[in-house]
Amino acid sequence: MSTLDGSIVIISLPAIFRGIGLDPLAPANIGYLLWMILGYLLVSAVLVVTLGRLGDMFGRVKMYNVGFVIFSVASVALSFDPFHGGQGALWLIGWRIVQAVGGSMLTANSAAILTDAFPREQRGMALGINQITALAGQFLGLVVGGLLAEIDWRAVFWVSVPFGILGTVWSIRSLREIGKPRRARVDWGGNVTFALGTGVLLAAITYGIQPYGDAPTGWGNPWVLGGIGSGVLLLVVFGVIESRVKDPMFKLSLFRIRAFSAGNLAALLTAIARGGMQFMLIIWLQGIWLPLHGYEYERTPLWAGIYLLPLTVGFLIAGPVSGYLSDRFGARLFSTGGLVLVAAAFLGLLALPVDFSYPAFAALLVLSGIGQGMFSAPNTSAIMSSVPDHQRGVASGMRSTFQNSGTALSIGVFFSLMIAGLAGSLPATLTGGLQAHGVPADVAANVAQLPPVSTLFAAFLGSNPVAHLLGPGVLSGLSPSDSAALTGKEFFPQLISGPFHNGLVTVFTAAAVMALVAGLASVSRGKRYFHPDLAARAGEQRSTPDKENG
Repeated sequence: MSTLDGSIVIISLPAIFRGIGLDPLAPANIGYLLWMILGYLLVSAVLVVTLGRLGDMFGRVKMYNVGFVIFSVASVALSFDPFHGGQGALWLIGWRIVQAVGGSMLTANSAAILTDAFPREQRGMALGINQITALAGQFLGLVVGGLLAEIDWRAVFWVSVPFGILGTVWSIRSLREIGKPRRARVDWGGNVTFALGTGVLLAAITYGIQPYGDAPTGWGNPWVLGGIGSGVLLLVVFGVIESRVKDPMFKLSLFRIRAFSAGNLAALLTAIARGGMQFMLIIWLQGIWLPLHGYEYERTPLWAGIYLLPLTVGFLIAGPVSGYLSDRFGARLFSTGGLVLVAAAFLGLLALPVDFSYPAFAALLVLSGIGQGMFSAPNTSAIMSSVPDHQRGVASGMRSTFQNSGTALSIGVFFSLMIAGLAGSLPATLTGGLQAHGVPADVAANVAQLPPVSTLFAAFLGSNPVAHLLGPGVLSGLSPSDSAALTGKEFFPQLISGPFHNGLVTVFTAAAVMALVAGLASVSRGKRYFHPDLAARAGEQRSTPDKENG
């Protein structure tokens, strides 16, 4: 439920903006659009470690139950947005942040609860189901959002309400504390510096993809550079604090465990690559492929979600199976092999033409889904089994932080790469295309100078921006055939397909490299390892790790 709500808004943004009466392509509204997507991800990245640590201190089940309550209340508030325009967007952004607090309580403690509950020979299967459910939620959200947006934009938020209420009642009645809470002082210095540092850093990266002056991106903006510098400095201060306090929020000592540090590095790089793939595939389908195949722009969000289902199928096939097998044979073989498949899928997508044959596209999605499923479940199990039982909450939070930060970083990294690719060739292509259909040279040149991010977001939202950019005054002065061609289904997709493919080559090449580097990190984790902790072994004789377990 929590991960589904992280992505359900992405595919529903056109309906949401229409519902609150806000033009998502207006330059002044790009910030609303970005924060609608990123607010949830940023809060999730910032809070999961803190909430996992509080679970260790006060009870993981207690934090999990409170998370359900907060999530449900925020879902109700989101579905009853009383405002329109910018105020309506701010209402949604604010309650999405509250919703993310509840979702973070769930994700920060769920893996720790399962690790407590299952013996090590069943832990991979249990965590595999949990992890694949979470990751599948990210992609199922694309389908669910498209379906519900067809009914009513508020239904996108209604869907979480009954599940949130049922989950609240069920968790309070059914879950019991197995791990023993260890009370300790709250590390206020660590909490504040980590939250501020991570939040400022990720927010600055987010604003880096927006135009600044005459530049297509904002990486030269002093505020962006200052934000990145301030965020890094705060995180350095955070590291100093954590190395000196008695009860630190972030257990830096856990990084001495090779299985833990290698697994989290692989998870971070994989999350960046996966996030970039998700957004680029949505743009590819909604902005180019679906319109070229006759789909109305208003219906492309729904069909994009449907056409991405093979990715989820691959997840659901490989996740539980690889989790079960990793209990017997260890995580390294499956997680590393999965990342090789992910890299191969990226290279296969690079070889496809922009107007591809869907069976080939679907096969590559299945391959990527299988690879990610093979990686995620064993990697999560290996990370959680490598730490002592009383630190599983904070370890789960740290794992979620790397994963959520990777998703947020992917937007800044891959959108910037794509915008840079578009900026080099889009203006000339747009000018020539408009003039070929009778648009005056000065008008065409003016339209072509608009920030590439607007064109990118138009494709991302499944919108044809030509009529919006030219306006009724210019269109009325053209011949009926030229006007119909400019506002039809083929002009805009064909116009951006060349520049988009140039950017796509850069994006997918970078993603493939990240997947391969993540594979190297996965290989470096060593042989199977279980932390020699009495409680973690649930009554097994305490000893050092045996030869088989490394």
